[in-house]
Amino acid sequence: MQSLNLPRPIANYFAADDDGAELLSQCFTEDAVVKDEGQTYNGRAAIKEWKEHASEKYQYTSEPLALDQEDEKAVVTSRLTGNFPGSPVELRFFFELDGEKIKALEITPQNEIALLKKS
Repeated sequence: MQSLNLPRPIANYFAADDDGAELLSQCFTEDAVVKDEGQTYNGRAAIKEWKEHASEKYQYTSEPLALDQEDEKAVVTSRLTGNFPGSPVELRFFFELDGEKIKALEITPQNEIALLKKS
């Protein structure tokens, strides 16, 4: 992760991913928005709940592989390996930052992005 030179809020997010919902939710602004698996989570409390449910459902590790910039978003491609269908999978994390916090995050499968670019 360090070799990618991730911005501090993003590095904090990936570090907190293993440490539980409360620490992960603190990476976000109070009114942040997360989009994942077709659902939208508005605000830090909803983001904490999203992480709690994901942690109950799946155990996984996340390995950031690449960092790109698209418009105002930092895009991290990460390999997730765990006890979920299709593991391992590469996901793209689209981060919008507000100072030292994340104000928006959208998580999409890598192959979905490739399909969208082709159409």
